Amino acid sequence: MPTARRPQGARPEALFQPPPERQPLAARMRPRTLDEYVGQEHLVGERGPLRRGIARGHLASLLLWGPPGTGKTSLARLLAGEVGAHFSTISAVMAGVAEVRSLIAEAQD
Repeated sequence: MPTARRPQGARPEALFQPPPERQPLAARMRPRTLDEYVGQEHLVGERGPLRRGIARGHLASLLLWGPPGTGKTSLARLLAGEVGAHFSTISAVMAGVAEVRSLIAEAQD
């Protein structure tokens, strides 16, 4: 049985996400490095504790709190990427106890 081949240059996630030029402005403007992150210089700046933790290769647990749209998830993604950590998201409104327990178990493995 022949298998479907992905067109040359096609991204595996293309089935679920629009190409970059058609993504929402917020997604296109999201920082991709800590140097692109705007704000919280006292934490992520060259002498900030988060930057020092990254230099050591380990970050302590932290809780990001604030109103929607202030960059908490963007910062968390950047920090996870910098230390090579797995990053998962869930909706606090939509997730049930089973999903939260599943993510905790996944993190402990």
